[in-house]
Amino acid sequence: MDFQIKPLPASSFQHLFDASDAELAAQGIQRQTVSECPGTPCRVSLDDAQIGETVLLLNYEHLPEDSPYRASHAIFIRENAPQAQPAPNEVPDVIASRLISLRFFDENHMMLDPDVLPGSEVGAALAQAFERPEIAYAHIHNAKPGCFAARVERVSGAA
Repeated sequence: MDFQIKPLPASSFQHLFDASDAELAAQGIQRQTVSECPGTPCRVSLDDAQIGETVLLLNYEHLPEDSPYRASHAIFIRENAPQAQPAPNEVPDVIASRLISLRFFDENHMMLDPDVLPGSEVGAALAQAFERPEIAYAHIHNAKPGCFAARVERVSGAA
């Protein structure tokens, strides 16, 4: 079954780069300069930020639904991040190159059959999972730090 990885929208975060460090700190956000690559995966561009780039480290509620699995975690957003638009069934390198935790959810936002696997196996695992009608969507997390990477949805008619 075909799937689509959904990056976070740049428009939700770019205004934060205009805030002062004090204003960001009041919201629990840190402005950082990237000092190593890879290691700072942007959730908008779905790419690792490069050394010297400015990023924001902030808490993001990636599962806001009324469920026992309601969750948030730290994410990075690159300044002026280009909006990623992965093609159906495409797994960006920032995901394919890491150890990944896949979390599948039903329409009631209850987790079904989570797994940890090399990023190189994510595409096949997603395609197989979306064959099951009870899987409504998936979340990809970077397994070691546990942070949210992207949401995945079923798509039909992909080429």
